[in-house]
Amino acid sequence: MIKSLEVKDYALIEHVNVEFGTGLNIITGETGAGKSILIDAMGLLLGDRASTEVVRKGAAKSVVEGIFNVEGNKKVKAILEENEIEFLPELIMRREISLKGSNRCFLNDTPVSLNLIKDVGNLLVDLHGQHEHQSLLRTETHIEFLDEYGNHEPDLQNYKLIYTELSKFSRELKSLREKEISLKEKKEVYSYQIKEIDLVSPVEGEEEKLVAELNILENSEKLLELTSSIYQKLYESENSIYDSLVKIKVEIEELTKIDKTFLENNSECESALALLNDISQFIRNYNSKIDLEHESLGAIRDRLGSLSLLKKKYGGSIKSILEYRKKIGEEFDLASNFSENILKLEKQIKKLRNECGVSAEKLSKKRKTIAEKIQKEVAEVLNGLGIANALFKVNINHITAEKVDEDFIPINGKPFKYGSNGYDEVEFFISTNMGEDPKPLSKVASGGEISRIMLALKTILAKNDKLPLLIFDEIDTGVSGRVAQKVGQSLKSLAALHQIISITHLPQIAGLADYHFAVSKSSNSERVVSSIKMLDKNERVKEVAKLMSGEVITEASLTGAKELMGF
Repeated sequence: MIKSLEVKDYALIEHVNVEFGTGLNIITGETGAGKSILIDAMGLLLGDRASTEVVRKGAAKSVVEGIFNVEGNKKVKAILEENEIEFLPELIMRREISLKGSNRCFLNDTPVSLNLIKDVGNLLVDLHGQHEHQSLLRTETHIEFLDEYGNHEPDLQNYKLIYTELSKFSRELKSLREKEISLKEKKEVYSYQIKEIDLVSPVEGEEEKLVAELNILENSEKLLELTSSIYQKLYESENSIYDSLVKIKVEIEELTKIDKTFLENNSECESALALLNDISQFIRNYNSKIDLEHESLGAIRDRLGSLSLLKKKYGGSIKSILEYRKKIGEEFDLASNFSENILKLEKQIKKLRNECGVSAEKLSKKRKTIAEKIQKEVAEVLNGLGIANALFKVNINHITAEKVDEDFIPINGKPFKYGSNGYDEVEFFISTNMGEDPKPLSKVASGGEISRIMLALKTILAKNDKLPLLIFDEIDTGVSGRVAQKVGQSLKSLAALHQIISITHLPQIAGLADYHFAVSKSSNSERVVSSIKMLDKNERVKEVAKLMSGEVITEASLTGAKELMGF
């Protein structure tokens, strides 16, 4: 549900902040006062197209912000987490329209795309009137109404599991067939490249080792010269460092006999001698292994040359060579076993097609049974809402897959097109006048009729419908008297299961409000300003009386208003 709506510098609205309650929220006000502007602002918040013309004169930008209670709403939680937005019990949606042309959207203060705002909005609000959020005008939602009413979720989920698997294998088969010609053409090339790479058999990291080894071999004379010199100075010459340090140690031992404080120096001297000895031995061993003949030098240079040639051809590094070898190896194996792979996929697809067809047919039979029930119930409710002789029809059609290579599922031995919801194409049709054939609901022109049809559907689907907030913009268009009373009673019943916000001109509807808001406009020498106020009990009585008698409120209208409201 929506907790509050704040609108700043939008059309005639300078700044309003409305706190809505649970149940039936009614908005009234004179024509032109700004009621529809408030609903337009809500539409903007939910993703309607924006224009800089909505920015109030003298302001830099328009801001619309709504705070929604989404605690326990799993669908909203999933879409927020998918987009890495923190899920909290309250969701703050904000839209900003700047004169500079920028259009900024936020969810919980995180900048988001307009499409994401729309997706979240469609999970929270159904807005009925002359707006894009009329879900009944989106034909793709009709099958959802049908399934929600019939509680088809278990069967639908079972179908979707098979459908997802079938779609996956079908994509693989399509991709494989698209590759067939190109793979056969490339097979010889891949064969040559595989042999070329395998002949060298590069190993990741070997190039660095070979370069280091080559550097040693190419400098062997210098290495021999320097290691010989170091060994002479450290150990072998007449005045070597090792001999000198031995003499120093003997002298320190003499000092130790006189003063024990030299004991530590004597120990360190022994360590130095051991270290010198280790270094000398290492140098000597290294020197003895130096080969000036360089028998392996040529082999290393040849190996590096072969690696360099492969690098130029296949990506510039040994890692890229190995990745390419893996890729063409898989492609070559695929080309070599093409028929076998296709046959395997075709068998899997045939099995899944049959399973998908059985599941789709089971779902379709349930939908047909529920459709008959909905048709009857909607017509009855519409009659009570002032659309007499209404004929409501749920059309369930199936499209035959005519082409041999077209994707299909078999139903009773015949091929049909299918989708994520089965093979049923569901669309609502209606006739509101006796003798007329039903026409697609999306072609019905009257906003008032659309709203009442939605009200009828919501009345029978209320227990299953997941949208927490329904907004009706002048659902009372073209009705009065007894019908208006019926519309009001339907709204009141619906408000027990959903939060309702409804704009009305009729006292029969306004009198049933749980929360009543009045929109008005005032002007000064410079501009007109729209404002909205939540009415207390006495103010509500006066507002309903005004709807009954006009601007001049009489005692009779006040008495009638109280009777209507049950006060």
